[in-house]
Amino acid sequence: ERAIARHEVREIEQRHTVDGPRQDVALDEEDDVVIIYNRVPKTASTSFTNIAYDLCAKNKYHVLHINTTKNNPVMSLQDQVRFVKNVTSWKEMKPGFYHGHISYLDFAKLGVKKKPIYINVIRDPIERLVSYYYFLRFGDDYRPGLRRRKQGDKKTFDECVAAGGSDCAPEKLWLQIPFFCGHSSECWNVGSRWALEQAKYNLINEYFLVGVTEELEDFIMLLEAALPRFFRGATELYRTGKKSHLRKTTEKKLPTKETIAKLQQSEIWKMENEFYEFALEQFQFVRAHAVREKDGELYILAQNFFYEKIYPKSN
Repeated sequence: ERAIARHEVREIEQRHTVDGPRQDVALDEEDDVVIIYNRVPKTASTSFTNIAYDLCAKNKYHVLHINTTKNNPVMSLQDQVRFVKNVTSWKEMKPGFYHGHISYLDFAKLGVKKKPIYINVIRDPIERLVSYYYFLRFGDDYRPGLRRRKQGDKKTFDECVAAGGSDCAPEKLWLQIPFFCGHSSECWNVGSRWALEQAKYNLINEYFLVGVTEELEDFIMLLEAALPRFFRGATELYRTGKKSHLRKTTEKKLPTKETIAKLQQSEIWKMENEFYEFALEQFQFVRAHAVREKDGELYILAQNFFYEKIYPKSN
């Protein structure tokens, strides 16, 4: 995959060299846009990303997967600089939609004036962990032939929790907070109250929109209304497309009430759930001001502001 990606990049750069260099050509404001979707594992991110791939040719933008070694969400300092430089100055890839399992990276901290648009989706923390637990053992219907890291382990999630296993420990819930918190050391200290507050701050101040897995269609509908340059046609594609519900984890067994109750006693669950509830409330607030319901269907509101009393009067 990496070799193919390098080849594709070379082809694009060579093609632009033949067509003429674009380095000094100013992009239209509509094209000078980058979206970063720093996707959290097992939050329906594949389903959403496939919509971006299906729309990119029609809507004329580029989609790029950020593939980090061993899916490490924390970049080295030198890679942070490289990545920010690439995203900012790689005009051939604008407008661009970047996605990958990386934690939030503050572009302003590295001297960038025009920051990318961050979006994300999060999920109920226990549901996300259960999905990931079975995914590592049985894979999914996206690449069913691929051997997973824990393949052959038949222990259920309930049995794992009852035995105090490491793969289902409360510490494994600590993921969505650090993904939003970022590249600071404290973000990855399990149970850090500072990390939780920083994640909340970033969600409100640095993210354009954060949806929830359970209401993914509404998230897509809001993106289409607000950013049609990228997402025109996304809602209909999600409803009717074959890739809309890709990547269902196979052999997944729902945990018992006893298992859930045991995990909910953990301070880590309480913090991750607090962040999830915070994100859900914010998403529902945004949605309530953007749509109306009629006959069980949601409709995007038309423009609800206008300009008046414009002075000085033109002759």
